[in-house]
Amino acid sequence: MSPTLFRYVARTYLLFALGILSALVAVFLVVDFVDRARSYTGEGWVWNVLVLYANKALLAVQQLGPAALLLAAGASVSSLRKRGEVTAIRSLAFGPQALYLPVAACVAVACVGLVAFDEWVVVKASRTVEEITTQRFNRWGDWGLYNNPKQWFRRGDQIFYLRGGSAEDGFENVAILTVTPEFRLARRLDARAMRHVEGTRWRLEGVVDRTFTPEGQSRVSERDEGEYELGVEAKTFRIRPGRPEQMRLYVLREQIRARLEVGLDSRQFSLALHNRFAYPLAGFPAALLAVGLALRPSRKGHLTVAIVEGLLVCVAMWSLMVVARTLALSERLSPALAAWLPTLLLVVAAGLLWLRGEGRLGRGGA
Repeated sequence: MSPTLFRYVARTYLLFALGILSALVAVFLVVDFVDRARSYTGEGWVWNVLVLYANKALLAVQQLGPAALLLAAGASVSSLRKRGEVTAIRSLAFGPQALYLPVAACVAVACVGLVAFDEWVVVKASRTVEEITTQRFNRWGDWGLYNNPKQWFRRGDQIFYLRGGSAEDGFENVAILTVTPEFRLARRLDARAMRHVEGTRWRLEGVVDRTFTPEGQSRVSERDEGEYELGVEAKTFRIRPGRPEQMRLYVLREQIRARLEVGLDSRQFSLALHNRFAYPLAGFPAALLAVGLALRPSRKGHLTVAIVEGLLVCVAMWSLMVVARTLALSERLSPALAAWLPTLLLVVAAGLLWLRGEGRLGRGGA
């Protein structure tokens, strides 16, 4: 393939991608501001809004990036076709790969960039948006759902109720319940404080120890303090509050392991971990699918048709993502499959369209 042709197609695609992404981000920010303008009040609200929407713009780039890659692919190829340049390319004995390869190269770099952008920029920007929204404009939404500290933990036959504190500084006002395989209470330890000693040993202060027999009798003993083997290490209780989408990859992995150890639900965290890669990378097969649609023999080089087709694909994929996410959170689908299913379907669709264009699947043609 000619390097000159490669650069020309790549430049055309990149111009469309940047233009479409800028337009999508601008529309998103304007609509969001109009929808929420009434809540932006108070001293210094202008500066706060500027900072807020600067960070929202970063979030919008990550959220709308795959859609922009898809729309730009269809629009750029349709533009070349409308100007007769696709016919000229074919007359020089260049096949569809003359369009596929430059677009694929640009999209591959952009998708990898979106993954890195999400990890290093969007995570911080998302926290900033939530901080400004809650603390300066008093719009809390579901903040408490993700940021209230976790108090109940289960490890094996023990259930821990930790009312306050942390693994590093110790916990205050704790209750440790030991249950039988039939889930009957066998022992209850109440303590004023619980501090880590080493390994799985903990020092309890102000202890009230109750044991229960199968016959329903109980014994109670008290002591000022003592060391107990509880079978859990300090890292087990390092459950961080916050949205999983606002956590770095290494934190997500740590939280998934920690939550599994203490019996907390980790599906949303696993879904966020897989989506950190699956969502941006969906732009690659989506763009190739758009190229295939734009090169269909019956298609004319109309930009409007390319944009409409791209929007339909976006709506279908986003709808599928919502359904898959719901199924994953309701334990009807694994988080990994829920995250990667839309991308896999795009790969299949793009592959079938490529084979059809090459004449290997039904009738292809120029």
